Amino acid sequence: LNHRAVGRQYAKDVGRPYEELNLIVAHLGGGITVALHKRGKLVDANNGLEGDGPFSTNRTGSLPVGALVDACYSGKYTYSEMKRRINGQGGMMAYLGENNVQVIEKKALAGNAVYKECLDAMLYQTCKEIGSLAPLVGGKVDAILLTGGMAHSKYITSYIEEHVSFLAKVAIYPGEYEMQALASGAYDALTGAVDLKIL
Repeated sequence: LNHRAVGRQYAKDVGRPYEELNLIVAHLGGGITVALHKRGKLVDANNGLEGDGPFSTNRTGSLPVGALVDACYSGKYTYSEMKRRINGQGGMMAYLGENNVQVIEKKALAGNAVYKECLDAMLYQTCKEIGSLAPLVGGKVDAILLTGGMAHSKYITSYIEEHVSFLAKVAIYPGEYEMQALASGAYDALTGAVDLKIL
């Protein structure tokens, strides 16, 4: 929901129809999801909720499949424990015992090498995920949009921008836009701007 809202907001900001733009949107929150919006349609995205893509503050991201299978069949963990290890106790929480990105960033920038390495690894994986979507539109990306709670961080957005701006302009929309998107969707339905599908 936040992805599409941010894509539409960017289109409005630059005075172009959302349906004409190729955008890569990275939502940087408790999970990190990166999606390609090709001319108004979300055509590819990682499944950040289920352990795909970059690791985040409390999610594992993509894991080596062999090691994951070994852990699942080791007899050490129940099904629910494995699910929690992937979503809730993974990522920074597993590495550092901390999932507050402000605390992690503060310690990293104060000289804690382990925190800095973990933070930069998360951002490195995010940049790789962003870059992996550009070929799907032949490299013709109009903009890369960064959103979500972590987009409030100058360090995080600067790191990502430094590594992906060769693909396209980077625009930052910190925070969440879900409520705005819900209201906009309801308005579009009520005014007939979109066709309703009744199931």
